[in-house]
Amino acid sequence: MAFAQLTYRESLRDVEACLESQANLLYAMGIRGAVTRTNIAYANENRSWEVYFELAQVLIRKARKLHSKDRYLKEIDEIVYAIDASTIDLRMNLFPWALFRKRKSAVKLHAMIDLNGSIPAFIAITQGKVHDVNALDWIVFEAEAFYVLDLGYVDFMRLSRIHSARAFFVTRAKVNMSYDVRVSRAVDKAVGLRSDQTVRLNGMKTKTFFPHDLRRVSFWDTESGSFWSS
Repeated sequence: MAFAQLTYRESLRDVEACLESQANLLYAMGIRGAVTRTNIAYANENRSWEVYFELAQVLIRKARKLHSKDRYLKEIDEIVYAIDASTIDLRMNLFPWALFRKRKSAVKLHAMIDLNGSIPAFIAITQGKVHDVNALDWIVFEAEAFYVLDLGYVDFMRLSRIHSARAFFVTRAKVNMSYDVRVSRAVDKAVGLRSDQTVRLNGMKTKTFFPHDLRRVSFWDTESGSFWSS
């Protein structure tokens, strides 16, 4: 199955034909029996996905080491990760197990990219119905690293795990976020900044989920005419 993935085979018949064409090399690949579509289908259905997951982690670590000097954010010395998810549409008649809506199938790709070298540090594929924020349960956060998230990841119980790991997160604030201002700093409004504050959540649940200070910065984008708060 690793051969099929790495050589972009399109079907079980394609895999079978390619392997049979090099029958004298199969022993060196660890294949002792006959290569048939039935055997390949059985391996595809029963072999643990964790084998490929661990292989991917090894390759990612090697790629990050090779590209450790490639810095796309030259003005930032810290480790910065961007976390996001993309929904990949699938044909329902071919992928009925990935039901997304009544007439649509899909899977979701969750990824964390190292912005210093544009190398993925984490990838997970789930059914399309799985919410983006669930990815925060699967990531091991690095101390002193920065994690950039969009609004869909604002779950203060999960964000508290980033804080507990002595890491930092940057995300947009929800418009209904309730908080008390503890410190307010002067800002240069000429560059678009409107506020720079230290705040503490005061919502009934949020203050329990995240009982720590937050830095809130608001910005007016003159080009788009939008107001941002993070």
